Amino acid sequence: MPHVSIKHFPADLTKEQETALVGALTEAVRMAFGCDEGVISIALEPVDPGAWQERVYQPEIIERRHLLRKQPAY
Repeated sequence: MPHVSIKHFPADLTKEQETALVGALTEAVRMAFGCDEGVISIALEPVDPGAWQERVYQPEIIERRHLLRKQPAY
């Protein structure tokens, strides 16, 4: 606990960018939940733009709107 799962359009992140992203997320989660960084897991999942509506937008944004803490602008 806790687990962060980020679904995104495919992006060519460098190793440095990915490391910076994971580090920033880990620190933010650690501070917010007051937990050791060793218990935090983070997943990055690329999703093809053509599958976004079906795989992410409808099931995770629309149907689970009550869990969102930041909604997309569109």
